[in-house]
Amino acid sequence: MHGRICPQCCGEQREVTLDCPSDCPYLLQARQQAGEHEKPRAAGELDREALFPEVEVTEQFLYEREELIVGLSFALAGSARADRSLVDRDLIAALSSLVKSYQTLVSSSLIYEPATANLAHQSIAHEVETMVREFREAEQKHIGHTRLRDSDVLKALVFILRMGLGRTSGRPKSRAFVDFLFAQFPEKTSAIAGPEEAGSRIVIP
Repeated sequence: MHGRICPQCCGEQREVTLDCPSDCPYLLQARQQAGEHEKPRAAGELDREALFPEVEVTEQFLYEREELIVGLSFALAGSARADRSLVDRDLIAALSSLVKSYQTLVSSSLIYEPATANLAHQSIAHEVETMVREFREAEQKHIGHTRLRDSDVLKALVFILRMGLGRTSGRPKSRAFVDFLFAQFPEKTSAIAGPEEAGSRIVIP
C-alpha cells in the first residue's frame, strides 16, 4: 500500500483485499506464528470432496514416484513464475481440473478436458501436461521405454493438490502454496535430466 496500515486491517484484509508481497515480514510472521487462518490446515478442516478421497496415494507410491511429483511441482512453480498474478486458488483450480481429466482417462480411456474459459488455468494445465510428456520422453531416452502410467500421473496430481490445499490459507489472494513452490525451486533449471547431468531436479535411473 506504500503507507502505514493498522494491525487490525492488516490481520483482517491480509490476502483478502490486500495483495501482500511474499517477503512482507508481517505476512511471514503470520504464517509462522499467528492465528489458524495462516497455518497449514489439517485434512479434517478441508472439503473432503476437494481432496478426491477415492484416489489412494500410498507411501510406497510417493517413494517410487518422487521424481514425478518433483517434476510436476516444478511445472507449477514455472507457471507461477511466468505469471506473477497467479495465486494459490489458480493452481488448485487447475490441479482439480487435471485430476478430473485423468480420472476419466484412467477409468474409461477417454480423453476428457473440462471446459474452462480461464486462460491462466489453461496455461497451468499446459505446463503440467508438457512436463508429463517430457518425463515420458526422458524415460524413453534413458531406459528404452516409458514406465509412466496415466494412473501414476493421477496419483501424483492428487498428492500435490492435497498438499496445496493444506498449505494455502484459503484467503482469495493467498500465495502460501505458491511461495512454498518457489522455495523448493529457487532457480529456473530443467527438472528432468539423465544421471550424468549433475544438479538435475529429476534423475531418470
